[in-house]
Amino acid sequence: MTATRTTRTVVAAALAAGLTVTALAAPALAANPAAAPAPVRKDHTATQAALDANAAAGVPGAVAQARVDGRSWTGTAGDRGGDDRYRVGSITKTFVSTVLLQLQAEGRLDLDDPVEKWLPGLVRGNGHDGRKITVRQLLNHTSGVYSYTEDPGFQQKVFGPGFLEHRYDTWKPRDLVAVATGHAPEFAPGTSWSYSNTNFVLAGLVIEEVTGRPYGKAVENRIIKPLKLRATSVPGTRVNLPRPSSRAYSTLGPDASAPVHDVTALNPSLAHAAGEMISDSADLQTFYRALLKGRLLPKAELRELTTTVPVSAEYPDFRYGLGISWQKLSCGTEIWGHGGGIHGSNSEAYTTRDGRHTLAANINADWTGDTQAVIDAEFCGTVPAKK
Repeated sequence: MTATRTTRTVVAAALAAGLTVTALAAPALAANPAAAPAPVRKDHTATQAALDANAAAGVPGAVAQARVDGRSWTGTAGDRGGDDRYRVGSITKTFVSTVLLQLQAEGRLDLDDPVEKWLPGLVRGNGHDGRKITVRQLLNHTSGVYSYTEDPGFQQKVFGPGFLEHRYDTWKPRDLVAVATGHAPEFAPGTSWSYSNTNFVLAGLVIEEVTGRPYGKAVENRIIKPLKLRATSVPGTRVNLPRPSSRAYSTLGPDASAPVHDVTALNPSLAHAAGEMISDSADLQTFYRALLKGRLLPKAELRELTTTVPVSAEYPDFRYGLGISWQKLSCGTEIWGHGGGIHGSNSEAYTTRDGRHTLAANINADWTGDTQAVIDAEFCGTVPAKK
């Protein structure tokens, strides 16, 4: 959700931040990229080195947990516990997409339904038209709907210095959509790609219209309880993190030398279905492993989840499915998952397609650090260069 300042590529940062990225390529639906078999790494020395490098760069605390062929490893650096719970930001999006695909499998909606069918009159104004946007286009970010987190006033109040005054404000999801439709769309639906948090606020509202209950209840009943994800929750308006947990820190702006603030407590309604969830590293790995191995979706819906669109011609090794991303790393390993950023918390959760090798990691700072380095270290054995 927030604008992170890491050394990740602009596309990878978009998945964590979803704030300022501009995509250049016009997407066309493509078949699921072929999964290339790669040797599974069982040594986590490089991953620990990446955590230590984050601490050396000024991150107060970092944690990573990996699982390889059923054997788990946990590493920490700085002020961080291995079983800490943390805000996972946009990783929430994969949970939301999974619920919508389950509802489609049950015949309760079709991802090619126009948004207008479920949310009549909501996506209107300044060129937005919910009659021309499908639910699928919300989930793969080809809708063109403006991201409310890019609105300058919203940024100042929620991500900038105004956060200290407004951190406990409750935001209604329809008000977040209204912020977005106060701007022109990024492009005509289906003609390009642009990461928009508004897409998933709308997706959460669609779930509520279909089920008649808050979207978080659907996530809880359909994913959290069946998988026994005891550290995972959809907090709604609850402002505190459950224990065990560490603090979260932010400079509330792009200046890395600015004063650092404790931003642990906040009202996550500012993110809604785009990024409000809380979890830990063990639960996130369980979720993505179960999802990619077909425990949560029928085969047809799993194929739809992993049908990807290009995000930019500049980044051919990074594509986006339905609330999930695909990366081909420099070593050739292909991984599926999502990044997530929200105030003082940057997270990563990825798995190989066969579920044999998983990783979930978090740093509790949003002005420094490099979470992509942790991914590269775990899946490729890349040791960060010393600075």
